[in-house]
Amino acid sequence: MEPDNATKSSKARGSNLRVHFKTTRETAQAIKKMPLRRAQRYLKNVISNKELVTLRRLNGTVCMKSHVKALSGLTQGRWP
Repeated sequence: MEPDNATKSSKARGSNLRVHFKTTRETAQAIKKMPLRRAQRYLKNVISNKELVTLRRLNGTVCMKSHVKALSGLTQGRWP
């Protein structure tokens, strides 16, 4: 699928990466439609354990984190 405005969008693809599908999918969904600066700041905060990636779909066996209480209506999250 091609974007509507190619000058304001980007594509990424990786193969043979040592990452889990679940955390990659949830991280991509978390930064989807975020402005670039906010997405960069968000990912830096995830690395430093200040914000977490909320698990919305693939969250069957994930423990709850204490930071999730600050988020509205979400019950599970992780720092991938």
